Amino acid sequence: MKYSKATNYALHTMLFLSQVPLDKPIGVQQLAEQQQVSPTYLSKILTKLAKAGMIESTSGLKGGYRLKRNWEDISFLDIIQAIEGTASLFDCDLNHGPGCLIEQVMVEAENKIENFLREQKISDVAKKATNMWDSSIKHS
Repeated sequence: MKYSKATNYALHTMLFLSQVPLDKPIGVQQLAEQQQVSPTYLSKILTKLAKAGMIESTSGLKGGYRLKRNWEDISFLDIIQAIEGTASLFDCDLNHGPGCLIEQVMVEAENKIENFLREQKISDVAKKATNMWDSSIKHS
């Protein structure tokens, strides 16, 4: 199983934003530089996270992106689904119908993974992420 690079960038961006005071929006350029990714590519990811209600953007000279107020409740699964969608990872292409035993095993495994990722909050990882980012942007 492999998630896209976009999911990787989204998870890291959310962790990065969790280290920044909510009153200090971070521009897409700085977010992109932090991960060494194209600002255009990261903008598309940020748009998906904003549509999912996890972050918000502010315009203007001191504009940028920041987490929304209840960000502590955001799980890894929330972020992954904002980028990847909610479709099943496995789809039996054979005409077995809903009784396909292989598909049942795969769906059960996927449900276990999703339950684990649902329990993992970005805020819990953020608490462990001390000294990960430049001290000039950390919470004071």
